[in-house]
Amino acid sequence: MTATTLATSSGRTRTPFRVEPLTATIGAELFDVDLGEVSRDDALFAELRALLLRHKVLFFRDQDFTRAEHVALAERFGPLEDHPALGSDPDHPGLVRIYKELGSAPDHYENAFHCDATWRVDPPMGSVLRAVEIPPVGGDTIWVNMAEAYTRLPESVKERIAGLRTRHSIEASFGAARPIEQRHALHQRFPDAEHPVVRTHPETGEKILFVNSFTTHLVNYHTPANVRFGLDYAPGASDLLRYLISQAAIPEYQVRWRWTRNSVAIWDNRSTQHYAVQDYWPAVRKMERTAIIGDRPF
Repeated sequence: MTATTLATSSGRTRTPFRVEPLTATIGAELFDVDLGEVSRDDALFAELRALLLRHKVLFFRDQDFTRAEHVALAERFGPLEDHPALGSDPDHPGLVRIYKELGSAPDHYENAFHCDATWRVDPPMGSVLRAVEIPPVGGDTIWVNMAEAYTRLPESVKERIAGLRTRHSIEASFGAARPIEQRHALHQRFPDAEHPVVRTHPETGEKILFVNSFTTHLVNYHTPANVRFGLDYAPGASDLLRYLISQAAIPEYQVRWRWTRNSVAIWDNRSTQHYAVQDYWPAVRKMERTAIIGDRPF
């Protein structure tokens, strides 16, 4: 457990954050925090950002802030992006309502390990997610430290994937259940993005395993060094990608969060994946999220 004493922008000293790591590799819960105040205070936000880089996902309870404060907090990290299907709250651009209403069938898209919107050329830097209404039981979310996942790969695998790139697709994921015309229109709006298998975190310098459920295939695997016969490429390349994607399911890299009303998670989308457990249907689960525009992975 750690604490830090801060001077606010007005010069006064405030009660420090209390930080309790939740696992040895990822996640920390912060206490004595008012995120509405953090959204207005330079020193508090700087401390929160430093903790986010260290722990990769931060958790908070009892944060009864307004939607405007939610947006203001997220905008401290950078400009916000719209959701391609849900859009934004009309009064708060950048705030998305992810509402699972009573009796609505589960959509089976969130319950896969994924890094948000890697089908974008510039995937989100991170997100701020608040629980507005939660089911009586269930509905937890799991986050995964993908820097740890890369670090603990066998050295032979690291050598094999160095320099490899993959394609990421919204058409093959969210669009797959849509009629062909809608699917093609979605692809036109968001063409597949190409990213490195291993990206470098722009702030920490960490190497991160950057494949997830939006990843469709390796794009530069089919070289004389890798392929003797067609069998090496298909299914050989697919088997390698499947192995890499499966690393997110290793419990030693994970933290699991049980939501309560007005609890909040802030995560670094560049170095983590997450999985929204859909074990609560047909109960209601209402979440509100802001996503911060990110940079191009390298």
